[in-house]
Amino acid sequence: MTSTLITNIGELSTSDPDQRVLTNAAVVLEGERISWIGPAAGAPAADTVHDAEGRAGLPGWVDSHTHLVFAGDRTAEFEARMAGAEYRAGGIAVTTEATRAAGDYELTRLLLGRTAEAASGGTTYLETKTGYGLDVEHEARSARIAAGVVDEVTYLGAHLVPAGIDADAYTALVCGPMLDAVRPYVQWADVFCERGAFTPDQSRAVLTACRDAGLGLRVHGNQLGPGEGTALAVEFGAASVDHVNHLSDADIDALASSWSGWDPSGWDPAHAAEAGGEGHAGQAAAPGRGTVATCLPACDLSTRQPFPPARRLLDAGVQLALASNCNPGTSYTTSMAFCVTTAVLQMGLSVQEAVRAATYGGALSLGCEAGTDADGRRAVGSLAVGHRADLQLLNAPSATHLAYRPGIPLTGAVWRAGVRLS
Repeated sequence: MTSTLITNIGELSTSDPDQRVLTNAAVVLEGERISWIGPAAGAPAADTVHDAEGRAGLPGWVDSHTHLVFAGDRTAEFEARMAGAEYRAGGIAVTTEATRAAGDYELTRLLLGRTAEAASGGTTYLETKTGYGLDVEHEARSARIAAGVVDEVTYLGAHLVPAGIDADAYTALVCGPMLDAVRPYVQWADVFCERGAFTPDQSRAVLTACRDAGLGLRVHGNQLGPGEGTALAVEFGAASVDHVNHLSDADIDALASSWSGWDPSGWDPAHAAEAGGEGHAGQAAAPGRGTVATCLPACDLSTRQPFPPARRLLDAGVQLALASNCNPGTSYTTSMAFCVTTAVLQMGLSVQEAVRAATYGGALSLGCEAGTDADGRRAVGSLAVGHRADLQLLNAPSATHLAYRPGIPLTGAVWRAGVRLS
């Protein structure tokens, strides 16, 4: 097993629970894992040495909310929205038609191109969703294709009710035959609980069926206006509620209460099965573990929605994630750095808070923030001994440059599971 010493790191943001920022640091990668972190002057020998030359280091981005399996183009919709048209969920149908028409090879090629683009920008762990098939055959196909490329797959048959189909009948399809067809390929389930998409009652039925099938839960909620999405997410113990643009005081209180008693240093993923399920479903139910509020600032810019109250959420004790929401209609970007920049410049977060949300926060929302060699599931989203060796170096002396120099591609080198990608 070969080892690599990355040394002379000017500033190293670990994004671990202690949120350490080390100076003049070094990291040793051994195989797929991190085997040592500390001051450069005390670093052990390794098979190869990479001199960071004073650059900043941080974990690879964890993008916990994307829609990457699609074909087609929605430029016209974007232009209309920029001219003042209101965003409505119905544009999803345009992508559904194009995605159904594309062959397996074409969808796989497009997905591989998007994941490679994300990796070049420092993303080392990716979730993506189905949701542009919207029938049994095409949802299962999307799940199968995604499972061969990305780290985590989410079932989003409840993305939109296709035109001409009764909403309750379609909800029953999502909860039955469609769920059965995608189940071998997915770890999570999601529902778009929003006006123009799924009602609270329909959303509750989807969440119940998917929970009973052993899937971890996620919710699209409170994007286009006040609603019950966040309350449902907390009630069902969902790992994440995403968008969260329009939150009431009660929503924020509920999210904060879901984290009451959580101790990130004391949670053992080996206890997941004892918490009432297997894999992600069990992890999401671990004692004290709450519902992450996932903010999607690139989408908010494109749809001209108000930004989520990120500062209030953090101050209330809610755990935050940032994600790209890469999709063809409302957020056609894989740049997590852009999301971090926007969170700092527009949402009131510090650079370190935004970096943590885009790394550890995303991992937390996917239930993969904990784990070392002992349990066979290495953590991502933070830098610590035993965690997966996902690391990026910036062409800058500190992470502050992500916001200080907005729009400049700063990622200079990326390692994923110990393998250098760029």
